[in-house]
Amino acid sequence: MRSFSQHLLLFAKGLAMGAADVVPGVSGGTIAFVSGIYIELIETIKSLNLQALRVLKKQGFGAAWKYINGNFLVVLLSGIFTSLFSLAVVMQYLLAEHPLPLWSFFVGLIVGSVIYLLRQYRFSRWQELVLFVGGVVIAWGISIAPSVQLEGSLITMFFAGCIALCAMILPGISGSFILMLLGLYPIFIGAIAELKLDILLVFGLGGIIGLSMFSRLLSWMLSRYERLVIATMCGFLVGSLKIIWPWKQVLESVVSHSGKTIVLSAQNLWPSQYTQLVGADAQTLLSVSAMLFGLILVLGLEYAGSKYQNNPV
Repeated sequence: MRSFSQHLLLFAKGLAMGAADVVPGVSGGTIAFVSGIYIELIETIKSLNLQALRVLKKQGFGAAWKYINGNFLVVLLSGIFTSLFSLAVVMQYLLAEHPLPLWSFFVGLIVGSVIYLLRQYRFSRWQELVLFVGGVVIAWGISIAPSVQLEGSLITMFFAGCIALCAMILPGISGSFILMLLGLYPIFIGAIAELKLDILLVFGLGGIIGLSMFSRLLSWMLSRYERLVIATMCGFLVGSLKIIWPWKQVLESVVSHSGKTIVLSAQNLWPSQYTQLVGADAQTLLSVSAMLFGLILVLGLEYAGSKYQNNPV
């Protein structure tokens, strides 16, 4: 059983996961991975099945709660939802008013995550290297995929939830970015900020169904091909850097029905190019500082995760 301090740390990891999932291009699965709770998260999601109901019926609530790892689930979800509902408006503000330091911070998180993975796993076999490159290509391909503009109906949001929440638990693949490619991100973030329960409930139901199936596949793959899966995920992280690189020149954009500008395509720039081509302050010092802070934060999470793994409860 976890101690109070361990539950507090788990709640903080949930806060970080929720904050990451709000931003297009950043994955809450990345935070779970580098903080040492990823496999436990997948196994916990997998346990939410009919067998849990059978255990509840035959052995009672206590046994069922233990079967689904209830304490872990409640604490982590509390952190995630606290972050989602409290930070949605803040993230909207930061994305609009201070995008360069915010994206730079997440670049630092991703770079730190890659360093973490390469320290934990030394990929040397050709299969691992091929899957690493494949992961880079897939994430890179997603970053240049053409956007569409779907209608934000309840049926659409249900299937979007299936896809996006599965993406959210994959390191380097952002569920929010998938929503942006589908043209549904403004609807989703607006529903959180304005508490549109019908959209949130349908989206959540789709996500639960999608996660229940996808978690079984991930659990099976991790139990049999862990190093190959990790190599692919590490490639996802590297490929995702193109998506979240802060200095960009917008090539094509549209205005959504809610009045928000959605970027359809952009090219990455160096800070000096950004100032010259975009004509705006690149905020280089502040942005680089934000990158370093993100990197240091990941190293701190790695340390905390290693402490937990060395002292399992």
